[in-house]
Amino acid sequence: MRLAPYSYDWIDNRGYRSPRALAGLPEPRVGERFTTAGGRPLGTIVSVETGKQLTGAIMGAFMSYVLVPQDDGATRLLLKIVMRTSRLAAVGLSVGDLVMSRRQLLNWKQLAERADGSSRAG
Repeated sequence: MRLAPYSYDWIDNRGYRSPRALAGLPEPRVGERFTTAGGRPLGTIVSVETGKQLTGAIMGAFMSYVLVPQDDGATRLLLKIVMRTSRLAAVGLSVGDLVMSRRQLLNWKQLAERADGSSRAG
């Protein structure tokens, strides 16, 4: 997340390709940049629990990524976005973010499975 948005690069990252390999970054810390888009740092990390959750603030929204261990040994990644806005704007933002977030999470799943050497279905 700190390196690139990992969604649709041509929209969210000004055409720059998000890295396709995991980087050995140090653990994130509160106050550091949340993400980078088009080579520009964006947002701030507001909360982090290593191996459990990361929350950042960006453009008036709070985005929390939470890891939830599953009974079968897998891990589920959940995303919650909270933003104060009008109902009409919320509908438009929700639909757009659903598409972008889905791509982001699928890209991360692929990266994690490639690094882990597994290929779970779903």
